[in-house]
Amino acid sequence: MKTTSLEHTVSTSLPDSSLRLKKLAFAAIFAALTYVVFTYLSIPIPTPGGKVSVHLGNAFVVLGALLLGPLYGGLGGAIGLTIGDLIDPVYIVEAPVTFVVKLLVGVIAGLIAHRLGHISTQQNQRKLTQWVVIASAAGLLFNTFADPGLRYLYKLFILGRPAAEVTFAINFTVTAINAAVSLVIAVLLYLALRVPLKKAGLFFRLR
Repeated sequence: MKTTSLEHTVSTSLPDSSLRLKKLAFAAIFAALTYVVFTYLSIPIPTPGGKVSVHLGNAFVVLGALLLGPLYGGLGGAIGLTIGDLIDPVYIVEAPVTFVVKLLVGVIAGLIAHRLGHISTQQNQRKLTQWVVIASAAGLLFNTFADPGLRYLYKLFILGRPAAEVTFAINFTVTAINAAVSLVIAVLLYLALRVPLKKAGLFFRLR
């Protein structure tokens, strides 16, 4: 397949150490972005069992996975949201759940996007958009059920059954709303950033 002038990418032909360093740098950027979005652009909702938030942090977890792949993208988003939990006394007890769930969200979205959809090398715009939507939706659908479910079990063990049950229904609803909005944001941002990143030589061609 012929490469156009717009497709200057960070290639997997780079030495492994150099490629890993570039991915780590981008993962750190996504960790910072995810933290900022969660901490400063969220809408907190107090509940009898704790606080939940409407935020777009999950959109950046998925976007990181689309751009960096499952491992680096998932880690960047997971670390950013976990730091946000650790700094907030209300969320600190749930930080381990956040890290595990968000890492898996990135891994799921990244594996589908790159192992099945091959989005970094896909030239057909329709197929590209389809796989970006499918991968993003799969990661966010997992989050919709896994996030409130694991938090329920975690609170059940730590806080007791009443608090866990009260929070579960609200957390599931908020997570579903987050997923719908995050899906749109992640897909639009990926499609919008793809060409500019290629022009800048900062687009990862993943396999």
